Amino acid sequence: MTTSSPAPYWLYLLECEGGVYYAGIALDVEQRFFQHVFGRGARFTRARAPLRVLAAREYPSKGEALRAELALKGLSRDKKLAFFEGVGA
Repeated sequence: MTTSSPAPYWLYLLECEGGVYYAGIALDVEQRFFQHVFGRGARFTRARAPLRVLAAREYPSKGEALRAELALKGLSRDKKLAFFEGVGA
């Protein structure tokens, strides 16, 4: 019997209308982006439509992705993209 490893979670950063950022986690970033686009995402993205995915990073577990999301949300706007480039991660 083969045991498969759990699917990785992704931390993603969206640019929304008005130039604001939205961060979240998902198993499939593309699918989640379209859920946001079609109003099936977070309340935040229903009020400020997402324009594009700015960045995404893979994590081996949901817990690690959630911790990274919390750290990302604590950063200033100008440091959020740098987080994905490995600076401040």
